[in-house]
Amino acid sequence: MTIVTAPSPSVTSRPVRGSSRRGVLRWLVPLGPALVLLALFLAGPILWSVYIAFTNETLTGSASVHSRFVGVANFVKLFGDPNFLNSFLLTFVFVIGSAVIGQNTLGLIIALLQRGRGRVTRSVVNGVVIAAWVVPEVVAAACWFSFLAEEGTLNTVLGISQEWLYTAPMLAVILANIWRGTAFSMLVYSAALSEVPADLLESAAVDGAGPGRRLLHITLPLIRRSVMANLMLITLQTLASFGLIYALTGGGPGTASQTTPLYMYEQAFRYFEIGYGSAIALVMLVIGALFSLIYLRLIKVEDA
Repeated sequence: MTIVTAPSPSVTSRPVRGSSRRGVLRWLVPLGPALVLLALFLAGPILWSVYIAFTNETLTGSASVHSRFVGVANFVKLFGDPNFLNSFLLTFVFVIGSAVIGQNTLGLIIALLQRGRGRVTRSVVNGVVIAAWVVPEVVAAACWFSFLAEEGTLNTVLGISQEWLYTAPMLAVILANIWRGTAFSMLVYSAALSEVPADLLESAAVDGAGPGRRLLHITLPLIRRSVMANLMLITLQTLASFGLIYALTGGGPGTASQTTPLYMYEQAFRYFEIGYGSAIALVMLVIGALFSLIYLRLIKVEDA
């Protein structure tokens, strides 16, 4: 009589562990150089910035050679600084006006108006809107400067003499950012609207639902994930906007359009307070992370 014995667990587990190690190495070896570069050029500067935010590091003077750890002194100074609070308020106005209301709404309107249009019409509209998006920020600022200057196009058409960049600088940068960034929202909503069933909208129209009711009760609920994703992305992008405002108004006149990124730049590279500037950057990073968490939470609530 032959007795068959089951193999011991230790014998069968060795090949499994060996194969798992080989699987890890198979993925790690080709990704290794990329991970090293990411750690060196991305994680490294971020960690260094976090560290110097708690020091009195400067670009000139004795602190540039012998910086010391100052704890949360930079953050105490920050939240008691009226210029920072003013820049934070202007940043909030800029984000709400140009991203949440401006780019988001205008992008949705353009995407809705293009539904059912001919291919030529959609190509022309997309080309015009995207052209504003692909130009560099400095070029966009130059276009809006020539449009809003005292002898610019707007005053020539209206027949008045008004220096818009001095009397309404925040309105100027908000409009410029809407003009430049609407294309992204338009593309997101165009892709989302293409997934909305046409027969569902036609059935609602037959039942007597007008365009407004179809938009509120059918279209928007079906594309709500795209709405939240778009809001999150354009909010983060606008929160860090620097080049357009710096080239158009320089944060002026005075501090009338100085958003937090411009204030951070001024403290770090004009007054050489690198530690203080890094503290501002760290606060901006935390604010951006909070916005992301809020939007992600809203997406989860919508899915629940």
